[in-house]
Amino acid sequence: METVPYFKTLANTFLTVLLVTFTLTAQEDFSEYSGKVVDGKTNKALEAVSLNVNETNVSTITNSEGEFVLKVSKEYLDSKVIISFLGYNTRVIPLSELSDSNNTIELYKSVTELSEVNISAFKNAEGLVRKVFDNKNKNHQEESVYMTAFYRETIKRRNRNVSLTEAVVNILKYPNKSSVEDAIALNKARKSTDYKRLDTVSVKLQGGPFSTIYLDIMKYPEYIFTDATIDSYNFSFDKPSNINNRNVYVVNFSPKNNALNYSYNGKLFIDVESLALVSADYSLDLSDKSRSKNLLVKKKPSNVIVYPLEANYKVNYKERGGKWYYNYSNLFLEFKVNKKREIFNKVYSLSSEMAVTDWEINSTDRKIKSKDKLRPSIIITDAISGFSDPDFWGKFNLIEPDKSIESAIEKIKKNIEKQKQKEESTVNGAP
Repeated sequence: METVPYFKTLANTFLTVLLVTFTLTAQEDFSEYSGKVVDGKTNKALEAVSLNVNETNVSTITNSEGEFVLKVSKEYLDSKVIISFLGYNTRVIPLSELSDSNNTIELYKSVTELSEVNISAFKNAEGLVRKVFDNKNKNHQEESVYMTAFYRETIKRRNRNVSLTEAVVNILKYPNKSSVEDAIALNKARKSTDYKRLDTVSVKLQGGPFSTIYLDIMKYPEYIFTDATIDSYNFSFDKPSNINNRNVYVVNFSPKNNALNYSYNGKLFIDVESLALVSADYSLDLSDKSRSKNLLVKKKPSNVIVYPLEANYKVNYKERGGKWYYNYSNLFLEFKVNKKREIFNKVYSLSSEMAVTDWEINSTDRKIKSKDKLRPSIIITDAISGFSDPDFWGKFNLIEPDKSIESAIEKIKKNIEKQKQKEESTVNGAP
């Protein structure tokens, strides 16, 4: 039976997050645009739509309600914004045509037809997938890149937020052909965790930016496909699609049998011209409950059993200058915690998301100092503390919080203010 190394398996790390944000180069002045991206036919909000300022690396992404905020340095105000989403026609809008707020941008689904030559270029879908991984050093990032990204992580107990973490991080991303793991440092961060709701007797949830960076399967293919495991999957062609007005193959994959300890079901989106991976959307196979029991646990008390209910992953890449770069990833985990001699089970969900907001080729050989590097095993809620004023992020481009997260943050701020007033009154000798 094939086994996947414990430390190289997504299923064995408590990764999490929810939304994302973006940054731009430091400038004295900037303009802010906000609004919503919807399906032009159904008016349905579109999540994870990319908005990129043309000929720059400045971008943002919509939240689960389709909302966005984009901060643009005044030196780019004559530029255009490119709005792109998988399966939809890309739109290009001059910034001068956007208002400061309440913009509604409509996208329409694309119709993609590939010629018989395109479709028959590969004997089977597995051959195409093998070609993608064989060509990863040719098509994807081949140099060191210094990135800025926004990361948001949430933990919920049923529908109530128990932990909120936001961070702007700096990432030193090494070439795909390099065996050196990427380095991450915190730039700005804030968080709040209500451990009373988090069930202190069960698990401490391990997460952080590494949870999302490891979803870059072009850099870390061992987390999903290796030469040893790829034979354990079935691959088949699905209906082709379109992204950024480029045709993409869509390949479905699923496990052949139970040969692997950990296997996945999902889709790969592959650029027709370059055969580069554009996006991957997949889930951990949890069909065998006896094998998946405690699968998402790194450490727990002996009287606790954890049953994973969902484990979903997504990664997107963006093309620039003929190369494809890691751009965005998210994951969603849901699990049930059973404790002996307790009547009610506890259900938790962990959601984490990270999006690159700005980047540059590391031509000056910038480094992240060892003392500033986050550890892959970091429990990020222990590393930072406190929500602060609304202007905390300044010119950093931020992904809009969902309404539920926004209200939770407001409650946190109120509690912090009450605690602050209480401490001040104690210091001043008030009763």
